[in-house]
Amino acid sequence: MAARPFFAGFSDPDARLFAEFGDRKSQRHCLEHTQYAYYVGMSIRHGLLALLAQGPRYGYQLRTEFESSTGSTWPLNIGQVYSTLSRLERDGLVVRVGADDEGRFVYRISPEGAEEVRRWFSTPIVRADRPRDELAIKLAMAVTSPGVDVADVVQSQRTATLRTLQDLTRLKADGPAIPPEPGERAWRLVLESMIFQAEAEVRWLEHCEAYVLRAATAPTAAPAPAPEFDPAPEETKR
Repeated sequence: MAARPFFAGFSDPDARLFAEFGDRKSQRHCLEHTQYAYYVGMSIRHGLLALLAQGPRYGYQLRTEFESSTGSTWPLNIGQVYSTLSRLERDGLVVRVGADDEGRFVYRISPEGAEEVRRWFSTPIVRADRPRDELAIKLAMAVTSPGVDVADVVQSQRTATLRTLQDLTRLKADGPAIPPEPGERAWRLVLESMIFQAEAEVRWLEHCEAYVLRAATAPTAAPAPAPEFDPAPEETKR
C-alpha cells in the first residue's frame, strides 16, 4: 500500500500516522515523505559540513549519512547535496580533492569550514531564524476575517493535533529508550522533539479556545469609517 502523507502542520484531520504501516522500517520510510510546519532548524549547509568534519566524503555518501544522522526525517535529493557542495566550495569552506576509483568527486572540509562548524554548534538558533508558523498565521487571519467561526477552526486543529500526538507517542513506545545504533538514537531525539512540539501546540490551542470564548463576550470596537474621497477642484488641478 502506498504511503500517505504524514501531516502538514498537524492540520490534516485524516492523517492517521503510520496506521497503514506495520513495521518500524516502513514507519520511518513514511516520515521521509513528510512536510510539516515544525521544521527543526536543520541547515543542510551546516549538516554537510558537520559530516565532512569527520573526514572526506563524496556526494551520495553525504546524502546517506545526513539522512541517517537526522533519523531519515529530512530527506535530501542528490541535486541538493551537490548544489550545496558547490556553494560551500565557492565560499572556501570545502575543497574538492579529486575522485575515487569509481569516478565520484570527493570533498574535504577546509580550516574555514571547520571553524564554521564549530561556530554553528556553539551558536543557539533563535526563534526569528525559524520558518513562520502557518497555524499561528491561520488563526490570526481567522480572528480578523468576518464570517469565520474561530472556535471551530481551533477545535478542528486541536482534534487533529491530539490525534497526531497519540500516534507519535505510540511510535515512541514501540522502540527502546536508548537504541544501540547512533542512527536510531538520532531518530529517537527527532521523534521526541516532534512529541514535545505537538504537546506545546495542544496547550496553545487550549489557550486559544479559552481566549476566543472570553473575547466573544467583550465589547468590540467599531470599525473605523472609510476615508471619504474629496476630488480636488479644477483650479487646483491646473
